[in-house]
This record gives sequence, C-alpha cells and structure tokens, in this order.
Amino acid sequence: MTDKRKKGTTEEKRSKKGVFFRLCGYVLKYWYLFVPAIIFTLFSNQLSLMGPKYSGDAIDALAGESVNFAIVKENVLKMLVCYLVSALLSYILSVIMINMSQRIVYTMRKQVFEKLTSLPVGYFDTHQTGEIISHISYDIDTINSTLSHDLVQIMTSIYTVIGSLVFMWNISKPLILVFAITVPAAIIFTRYRSRLVRPLFSTRSRKLGELNGYAEEMLTGCRTIQAYNREDTVSGRFNLRNTDAMDAYYKADYHGAITGPSVNFINNLSISLIMIVGGILYMFSQNGTVQEGAIFFITLGGIAKFVQYSRKFAGPINEFANIITELQSAFSAAERVFAVIDEQPEPIDKTEAFELSDVIGRVELSDVTFGYTPEKTILKNISFVAEPGKTVAIVGPTGAGKTTVINLLMRFYDINDGSITVDGKDCLDITRASLRKAYTMVLQDTWLFKGTIFENIAYGRENATLEEVKEAAKTAKIDGFIESLPDGYDTVLTDDGVNISKGQRQLITIARAMISGSSMLILDEATSNVDSRTEMKIQQAMNRLMEGRTCFVIAHRLSTIKNADTILVIRDGVITESGNHEELLKKGGFYSSLYNSQYE
Repeated sequence: MTDKRKKGTTEEKRSKKGVFFRLCGYVLKYWYLFVPAIIFTLFSNQLSLMGPKYSGDAIDALAGESVNFAIVKENVLKMLVCYLVSALLSYILSVIMINMSQRIVYTMRKQVFEKLTSLPVGYFDTHQTGEIISHISYDIDTINSTLSHDLVQIMTSIYTVIGSLVFMWNISKPLILVFAITVPAAIIFTRYRSRLVRPLFSTRSRKLGELNGYAEEMLTGCRTIQAYNREDTVSGRFNLRNTDAMDAYYKADYHGAITGPSVNFINNLSISLIMIVGGILYMFSQNGTVQEGAIFFITLGGIAKFVQYSRKFAGPINEFANIITELQSAFSAAERVFAVIDEQPEPIDKTEAFELSDVIGRVELSDVTFGYTPEKTILKNISFVAEPGKTVAIVGPTGAGKTTVINLLMRFYDINDGSITVDGKDCLDITRASLRKAYTMVLQDTWLFKGTIFENIAYGRENATLEEVKEAAKTAKIDGFIESLPDGYDTVLTDDGVNISKGQRQLITIARAMISGSSMLILDEATSNVDSRTEMKIQQAMNRLMEGRTCFVIAHRLSTIKNADTILVIRDGVITESGNHEELLKKGGFYSSLYNSQYE
C-alpha cells in the first residue's frame, strides 16, 4: 500500500500540472524579485496600451471638420512618452527576470548535483554518465531559457490580452463579436497541438541524453577504439543515434512549428474581419444612419484604435502559440530534472545505528546471498573470515562475483540474506559513513581531480601536511617523478590526470591510500597499470602499506597474491577453494590450473 501511494505521488509530481506547480515553487522562492517583475509588467503594459488611445485621438483630431494641431501634438507626445517609458520598464523587467532565472538555475543545479552525490552506486551502474550530465547542462539550460524569456512573455501576454479587451469593449462592442469566433478557434487548435507535441519533446530530450551518453562512453575509450581499428564501427553506431536524435528534433520542431503559423492565420483573419466590419460601421456612422453615441457608432480614429488593440490582443495569442513549443520542451526538460531530484537516495542509517570506532579489522561474512536484481543471484551462501592484519585475496573468472564482494563490504549495496560483521558488529547496524571511513580503496580505474599533486594525495586524509604527503609519495615510489617536475608537488593535474602517464596516475592513487589511517584496505588490481619492473618496487611498497591492516585483494596477476594469508576462489558466486598459495597449488584445482596457465 505504501509503495502504491509513493508511486502515485511520484506520478502526480511528474504530470503536466505537477511539473508546472513545482516550477512555480522555484519562482515563488524568489518572490522579492518576482513581485517587482509583476509590478513592472503591469506598468509597462499599461503604458503600452495607452499608446493606441492617444494615436486614435490624434487621428480623430486630424479627421475633424477643423483640425486642432495642439490636440494632435499633445496626443502624439503622450503616445511617444508612453512607448519610451514602457520600453524602459520592459528592459528593467528583462534584467530582473534574467537575474531570477539564473538564481533558479543555480538552485536547481545545486539540488541535482547534491542528489547525485546522495544516490546509491546502483544508480550510476544503470545510467550513462553522458545522460546524467545532459540533465545538469542541456535540460536545466532549456528551463532557464523559458524562465528568463517565456515567463516574461506569458505575464505580458495575459495583461495585454485583458487590457486590450477592455479598451476594445469601450470602443466598439459589436466588433468584439469577431473574436467570439476566432479566439475559441485559436485556443482549441493550440490545445490540440500542445497535446500532440508534448510527447515528441519528451522523446527529443531522451534521445539527446542517449546520444550524449554514447558519445561520452566512446570518447572515454578512444584509445581502445583506435587500437582495434573500430573507428568506422563506432562512427556508424554514433550516426545511428545521431539520426534518431535528429529525427526526434525534427518531429518535435516540425509539429511545434505548425502551431504558430496556423494561429497567426486565424489572428490575421480576425483583423481582416475587423477592418471589413469596422469599415461598414464607419460608413453608416458617416452618412448618419447610425447616430453618435449609439452602440454601432464608430469614428475613423476609433477604427484605428480598435485595429491596434486587436493586434495587441491577437499578438500575444499568436506569440503564445509560438512559445508553446518552447514550453513543451521546457516541461519535458523539467520532467527529466525532477526525475533525478525525485530519485530515492541511499537508504538512511537505522535510528539506532552507531559509528564504528577503534577498528581492529576482523571481518566475517556468514552465508551471504546477494543479487543486483531479484531475477539473478550473484553470490550464494558466501562465508569466510578475515582476521585482523591478515590479507584475503579473491580470485576467479570474470563475472564470478569478486567485485560484488567488495561492493557489499563497503555497503554500496546491502545483502539479501546472511550477515557481514566488522569486529563482531553487524554492518547493517553501523553508519555507512563510519564503515566506509574504516576502509581505504585503491582501484584499477584511477580517479584524479583537477588540482595539484599535493591536493590529490592529501585527499586521502584531511589536514595532511606536506611532509606526510612526501613520505607517502616516497613509499609509493613516485617521489622521484614528482620532484623532477618544475613545480613539484604544486604541479597542477588536468581533469583525471591526463597530462601524466597511466602508471603515474596509479602510483599517485597508491600514495593517497598510504596517507590514509584506515584499518582495512581494499586493492582491486592496483598494480595492473605499471610495468613489471615498477610492479616489483610497488609490491614492496604495497607490503608496507598492508602491514597491520586487514586487506582484501582482487587480482588477476596471481604473482601479486602469493603471500596472501587466505586465497578465496569464487566461481559462479560460490567459494569453491580456500587456502594459501601453497595449499591451493597442492590441491590441483582451479587455482592451480589458473596459476600454471599464467606462469608455465
């Protein structure tokens, strides 16, 4: 029942009305900018609406039996002042709305990024990086365009339509009947087209996300692509996705573009009818058939004013039909952004969860069963003990579940059955932050950020001193390289350290691990990116790093785990062999055959 209620609430938030009201919530958060914007909108449009009145009065003064140039001059000056002040207020309004939209975009990006940092690892395992980035960039930029421009246009349009209608009512009530035909036709057509177009813009946003995701994935692996001479294949697949995105854009923009010209035709038709009917009324008024003050009486200036107001009345309707395309795009983008914001974050710790401290490092897995999806079980009744200060190596074929064990130790995922304890305490009763702080991870895929080498190494421990960083670099056998650089430890690394070699990047991450004071260590093929000679030196340093720590090592090079206290062989999610290097070789099982295949 709770799940259904949550699902219903989420669907309600994602509906057209739900998205609209959520966007309104962002606008109202900055009410101190929005309220002045409304005031400037009212004054600007009121002055703009006064212009046709003064121009019409000037025409009537010129068309009279005796031309009164003083009245003509006065009305013309009033008209110019109204338009000039209206333009100035419109400029100020635009500045306010741009300011407000940028604040909203800042808030929205902040919320999306903070939500991404709180999401479980599983979210990133199932969503492409490029698609996620498109939410922060393209989708939010699309929303920004609507808030900074279209929102002003909508506010202006509403006031202009109402104001023009009031002025036209005062000028000639019979002529307003023309709009009784054309306005409903425009509204019905616009509503029909918007329902048709909205799904097309949702598809467009989704296809763009898929395109970005594929591009990011391929650019990341460009070296591998070139090494295997797969450029044409990759380009062909990109072109297919590019074609899908282009088709989605074309369909959305094509069907969206039909709305504007169609409504414009209806509005031009209404103006033509006004000119015809107004001309007939003016003829009757001139020959005396209709007396002054009668409902059908109209002057030449009255017709001029009515035509101008009818254009102001029809203009916003036509403009709204044009921006309906942008609104549909913005709503689709907002829907995708809110989908990220509404994602369930990593489950919160239990109310009674405690912080892990004074870690000894005894880890025990008892009958652990786990699957990423209910349909497929990855680990089946896994049990083993890692004693304090001992090293447990995990080997096995690809897909056997080695990395899954690490994911469970770090509580990136929670087990389906069984238990995992640290120092006799159930991991489910420990706060995630303190549990993860007890581990240090060195992964095969290095991660460095844009900053100095010092900052990247010191990332392993807050408030680390330069001397501590240097000692860690020395232990990792990377100090010589760093000191040979012109700026030494102040050398700035580009994004992900692409300005240094892959092996050097790995060594820096090892130095980062060495500076950490955690009691447990996870090594995932940590020396795979260095040559054999460097590997030997690194292995010595790694042995120093592992001293006194409980270590979990995933390795494909079995030479790196010969000294492990316990080696676990996992096949198809089950521990099939267990023991040290010599014991497993004597058994003559899978480990023995795997080792001999590498070194015979």
